[in-house]
Amino acid sequence: MDKEVDPAVLAVINEKRLTGEKRTPVEIIARMGVFDARQQAAENAWLATGDNVIATLWAEFVTIGAGGRWFYLESLDVQRRVGGGDRSAQQVQRAKNRLDLLKRSLDAGQGLRAVLQTNRVAILELESDRSAKVSTRVPDDQEWHIATWDPDQKMAVLVRGARDWLPTEEDMQAARARGSVPAVSQEAPSGPASREEVQAAAMDYLTRHFAGYGYKAENVSGQKLGYDIEVSDKKGNTLLKLAVKGTAPGAASFQLTGEERACAKRGDPWRLAVVTDVPGPTAQHKLYKPAEVDQAPGLEPLLE
Repeated sequence: MDKEVDPAVLAVINEKRLTGEKRTPVEIIARMGVFDARQQAAENAWLATGDNVIATLWAEFVTIGAGGRWFYLESLDVQRRVGGGDRSAQQVQRAKNRLDLLKRSLDAGQGLRAVLQTNRVAILELESDRSAKVSTRVPDDQEWHIATWDPDQKMAVLVRGARDWLPTEEDMQAARARGSVPAVSQEAPSGPASREEVQAAAMDYLTRHFAGYGYKAENVSGQKLGYDIEVSDKKGNTLLKLAVKGTAPGAASFQLTGEERACAKRGDPWRLAVVTDVPGPTAQHKLYKPAEVDQAPGLEPLLE
C-alpha cells in the first residue's frame, strides 16, 4: 500500500503515473516488449524482446540507502511467501520462474528493467489475500542490476543505477526490516519446550515480525478480548487482531476459546495466527481468516 512505500520512491511513482499515458498493468508490460502480455499478466517477471528481463519490484520493499541509492532485497526462498507461511504450488512456480529470469540476467552480466508496483492490500497479506490487486504499476526509467546473489543466505541484492555501489550494513538492516526476506534465525534451544514456552515464543516471534514492518504490535492477551496481539499502523489504525497459537514437536495441537471464536465471528480484522516450529530457527507463521479457521492444522474442538 502507498503508506508503506518510502516517500522518495512514492514521489517518483506518482510523477511517472501522473505525467505518463494512462495504461493498464497489462498494457505497460506489453509496451515494454512482453509477448502475450495478457496471458502472462499473473507473472512477476518476464523475458521481453531482445532477451531483456523485466521484473516487478514491489515498491513497499524498495529501500533508500547511502547517497540516495535505491536497492531491493530479493528472497531466494521460493517456498515461503511474504508475511510468512508456505506458498501454494502455483505461487512456488511463479517464484521459480522469476528467479530463473533474474539469474539469467546475472549470468549474462546484463541489467534488467523494473516495473515499480504498489498494492491495494497491506504488503504482509499480499500473497495470502486472494482478492489482492495491483494499485499502481509504472515502468522505471533507470536500469537495475543484480549486485549480489547469495544462495547460502537465500538473498540477492538488486541495485538501481550504476554498478559502483553496495548498501552498507545499516542499509541492509533497514531493508531487512521491510520483511521481503526471512529474518536471521536464532539458535534453537536444546530439549523440548513446554506449551507455555511455545506460546511465549510465538508471541515474541509475531511481535518482532510486525515490528520489522514498522507496525505497532501490542500484547493484549491478558485482557481476554478474543485475540492476543493488536497490530496497528503509525496513525493508530488497527490492521489486525491476532489470536496467536504456537506449535512445536510435542505440542502440535491447540484450541480456540469461546471468546476467540466469538471474536472471529465478528470478522475483520480478526485473524488466527499459527506459528509453527517455535522456539527455533525454522519458525514461520500463517494467518487464517475467520472463514478459514477450521482448515488450520492442529485445531482441536472448542474448549468448554
